[in-house]
Amino acid sequence: SKKTVKRILRQAVGYPARPFVAFLRPVPNLINGDCLMDAHVDAEMVDTTTSPSCHSRTTSDCSSSSGPSVPSLGGGPPDDDASASSVLSSASSVRPSPSAPADPYADVRARLDALASADRRAARDPCAPLRVHPDITQFAALTTYFGYFVLLLYGHVRDFFGLTLRVGTSRYLRVLPPRGYGLLLAGNEYFYTSRVYHRIHDCFNRPIASAPGVHIEILERMSHDGNKTMTVVGPTPPCPSYVAGRFYSTALDGAAAAITRRCLNLGSYNYLGFADEWSTTCGAQVLSRLRDHPVSYSSAPTEAGTTALHAQLERTVARFVGKEDAVVLSMGFGTNFTVLPALVGPGDLLLSDRLNHTSIVAGARASGATIRTFRHNDAAHLERLLRAAVLAGRDGGDKKKAVPWRKIFVIIEGIYSMEGEICDLAAIVPVCQKYGAYIYLDEAHSIGALGRTGRGCCEYCGVDPGAIDVMMGTFTKSYGAMGGYVAADKHVVRHLREQAAGSSRHGSMSPIVCAQVLTALQIIMGEDGTDVGYRKLGALRDNSNYFRMRLTDMGLHVLGNYDSPVIPIMLYNTTKIPAFSRECFKRGLAVVVVGFPAVPVFGSRARLCLSAAHRREDLDRALVEIEEVAELLKLRYDRSTYG
Repeated sequence: SKKTVKRILRQAVGYPARPFVAFLRPVPNLINGDCLMDAHVDAEMVDTTTSPSCHSRTTSDCSSSSGPSVPSLGGGPPDDDASASSVLSSASSVRPSPSAPADPYADVRARLDALASADRRAARDPCAPLRVHPDITQFAALTTYFGYFVLLLYGHVRDFFGLTLRVGTSRYLRVLPPRGYGLLLAGNEYFYTSRVYHRIHDCFNRPIASAPGVHIEILERMSHDGNKTMTVVGPTPPCPSYVAGRFYSTALDGAAAAITRRCLNLGSYNYLGFADEWSTTCGAQVLSRLRDHPVSYSSAPTEAGTTALHAQLERTVARFVGKEDAVVLSMGFGTNFTVLPALVGPGDLLLSDRLNHTSIVAGARASGATIRTFRHNDAAHLERLLRAAVLAGRDGGDKKKAVPWRKIFVIIEGIYSMEGEICDLAAIVPVCQKYGAYIYLDEAHSIGALGRTGRGCCEYCGVDPGAIDVMMGTFTKSYGAMGGYVAADKHVVRHLREQAAGSSRHGSMSPIVCAQVLTALQIIMGEDGTDVGYRKLGALRDNSNYFRMRLTDMGLHVLGNYDSPVIPIMLYNTTKIPAFSRECFKRGLAVVVVGFPAVPVFGSRARLCLSAAHRREDLDRALVEIEEVAELLKLRYDRSTYG
């Protein structure tokens, strides 16, 4: 009950709990004196002084924290001693499987638990220091610059002879538009696409011919114009010896037959493995909905697109994440892109983590609000920006003309998709509460994958979901579906249903997708009467932690935290992007590689995503192959500055 929650909060933080206030509540006006801190702070101290507090993540002065501590009301990770709460009731009442499988990681269990427990304790303690990730070596930085220099120089030389002098048969001369028409891409965009991206075009957008499970069938492609365009190979192999390859396979029949390569999948968002066991876990329930519902209602949710199935899904999502209400949308990227402009606008301030997803960036820019960024996962820097924003207001510090911000939103992610790092929520929440800022938490990669019962970052970090104003997530990672949701107080959700374009203008979520998400949620919460969901969550944690531990032991630079299913391996040098992808593909591993501009110039990496459906023998085979590739490409930067 609310009374119980408020009583626990008062005991934990020492003052009355934050009430369920109106959505358009203004931020504290420090200029007029109605603030939570001393209004006579010297303006110069805003940028130069930070009081010692727990959220600064130093081990000293933790007892002098000026912000409130965060109550731990959610279920914790398996090794925590936190008392059980209502969110665990469904998981504790499930019926265990009659034959529990043996622990595949029994030989390394003690070390796995020790490594993961260290990160779990740090996530719940605002005073604990953050994990320090390795930085690029000087040799890797120098060779990265040199690689870009050669690539750009060679590209400009080819453009000069091929397009300017029209010497030879440039593959781009054939696609020049007729006279009077402009280029689809021009300037730097054209140069980067034609001379950089197309050189490694075969490493991206690989089409598949199977479910994205543990093993995946990838269509083989070849190019006749220097990787500008790719053609699917088949039905006849390019050479007789091709059929004898280790990973040779075929897909489809007749004229549409194609040759595929059967790979171990380390790139898809199949966190809980529903793509592998769909027919036995979700298939019957989902297909049965076709008797009562069409594939699509061809209408927006606010018109004729909302059914009892949609309403049931929204109630279930709200109950699962611990909020009053929720609204579901048909597209994950579109959730952030259409919801943020409905929450904020001109006169509001958005403080966004520097490494937030591009959907957040696009939505923030479309909102018209003022945008400022804070250093990644840095609560101390966030507090400096909040203090400066509240003191200065919208007019830059002129106390005579200063007008306070209408609203201040702090936008963070549960798991950062390119870093695999878990949000420092236990340190950020007290800072936002101190200055009256709203919190928008994007749990696209953490919901259904993080925490003892899969309830995401709040459960993992021991933060009460009531401390988060707006919780966003997607159904594409852990649920084997598509779309997204926003969970918040009822009046906020009512506002979003009416004002967010994703709800009022876009087509509603397919009823079949609704059924898939509902079935997956029931399995995760144990409401199907089994412990399948609980075992899936445990398998995902074990697989992720084992793979991360072994990659680190190889001497690779690995980003992220234990318990995170996203595991980036740093390549640094842009020339190693295609080399790593092609060498892994040759060895039957499907991986995702990322380069500039999706990440910084020095941030080239391979992003691996683990699944609960992976078996240890699958991961051990992948580790053997990756170790061979790492030795070939000199990626062991933790052992040598030269890799």
